[in-house]
Amino acid sequence: MIKDDLLYTRDHEWVRIDGDQAIVGITDHAQEQLGELTYVELPDVDKQVQAHDVLGVLESSKAASDVYAPVAGTVTEVNSKLEEVPDLINNDCYEDGWICKLEISDPAAGKSLLNAEEYEEYLRGLET
Repeated sequence: MIKDDLLYTRDHEWVRIDGDQAIVGITDHAQEQLGELTYVELPDVDKQVQAHDVLGVLESSKAASDVYAPVAGTVTEVNSKLEEVPDLINNDCYEDGWICKLEISDPAAGKSLLNAEEYEEYLRGLET
């Protein structure tokens, strides 16, 4: 499932931008590829990141995967529920399974991200 109201990265993160705030998570495609998550390493609040910096790590019985910042900014909040229930990401990656919130440092940050249609096309290209 790809949601029309989000922006996406080629690393399979999604971002919901509202003014200078961004909520970040991983896509449905990413959580399916990882399988049932068993551990989530969240970023530290107040951590400053550039786009493509590692925000955290997700671990499953299949693999471990880095989560990358889709935009530059400062971490303002993390979804601490994921520490106790990491599979919230598997069950609802776009709502309850969000990973962190960022205060965006560049207002034009979303311009380099994919919209839903572009991300869907990108995924189709991976299947060939």
